[in-house]
Amino acid sequence: MTNRFLWIAWPGFLAACLLELLVFALVDPMELQWFGRDLGWSRQSVYTTSFFVFWLVTMGACALTTLLRLAPAEVNECPFDPGQRPTGCPGQSGAV
Repeated sequence: MTNRFLWIAWPGFLAACLLELLVFALVDPMELQWFGRDLGWSRQSVYTTSFFVFWLVTMGACALTTLLRLAPAEVNECPFDPGQRPTGCPGQSGAV
């Protein structure tokens, strides 16, 4: 489980770093507006907030990729111990 989280978080972090560099090479944070008004945030708060938003979005994309590459056996695997599996859980003795 830790490996899967790292498969999601690390590429998301690297992509967020790249997006931060690309976006703020072209956009001045002090000129950002929200509903026609100045945002009123400091440069550092805009950089920080946007980095975490970029990171969450790219982690979502990485999570979807990780989910889609799972084998059917991994997706359908029963998470319970063999003695505590409910009826119908894969691996249950007598389960269809």
